[in-house]
Amino acid sequence: MRWKEPTLLLLISPDSVEEALDCAKAAEHLDIVDVKKPDEGSLGANFPWVIREVRDAVPADKPVSATVGDVPYKPGTVAQAALGAAVSGATYIKVGLYGCTTPDQAVDVMRGVVRAVKEYRPDAFVVASGYADAHRIGCVNPLALPDIALSSGSDAAMLDTAVKDGTRLFDHVPPEVCAEFVRRAHEAALLAALAGSVKVEDLGALNRIGTDIVGVRGAVCEGGDRNTGRIQPQLVAAFRAEMDRHAREHTAAVTAAR
Repeated sequence: MRWKEPTLLLLISPDSVEEALDCAKAAEHLDIVDVKKPDEGSLGANFPWVIREVRDAVPADKPVSATVGDVPYKPGTVAQAALGAAVSGATYIKVGLYGCTTPDQAVDVMRGVVRAVKEYRPDAFVVASGYADAHRIGCVNPLALPDIALSSGSDAAMLDTAVKDGTRLFDHVPPEVCAEFVRRAHEAALLAALAGSVKVEDLGALNRIGTDIVGVRGAVCEGGDRNTGRIQPQLVAAFRAEMDRHAREHTAAVTAAR
């Protein structure tokens, strides 16, 4: 699967069925509902039954994404987990390559995921996810992700932050490096996704960079807290309104510069 048209999509990550119902109330303002379990890590995996219940709770036209976890270098284990997410109803499968210290290890893991998932559901969308703060945990360099995704047959490359300590995506990978990440992904005909404590004030840069998906949780939770706050439909709507405003301004600026 490859998406050709450049459109900034909003991915929201509820951690429960109750929050998914809140997302459903704001369905017109979001594009992808992403199931994760924040107390198990940046890309913590939730239970199969939660994925199924979230799939039932949100409108049928909204894709459900599921994280497989901040995974170790255990290709067979990860492939089984990814298949479990697909069987449970997710059509986007995100793998956090936490325990992969080399690109070869990451490709090994992702090839297993791609085969397991796509033999079950060929139209599933597989996302190779790395970490902007890779230097803090010893995993693969962020700029290696597009090539890892391409070499493994994945559909997208994503960056998030591994350590949720208040630092953000751009604190570890500045906008110009994120732009290079997106460029490499697009050259490989991959979708590029960026997340990591993204705030409204980051949307201008994200539009200029040209990323395809922006993933958020804390920014649309009560009190801005991804762990203790609950997703609020009105905050989802407000975030989307700002996304759309920045997109219009960026389009106008590009048009004026021609």
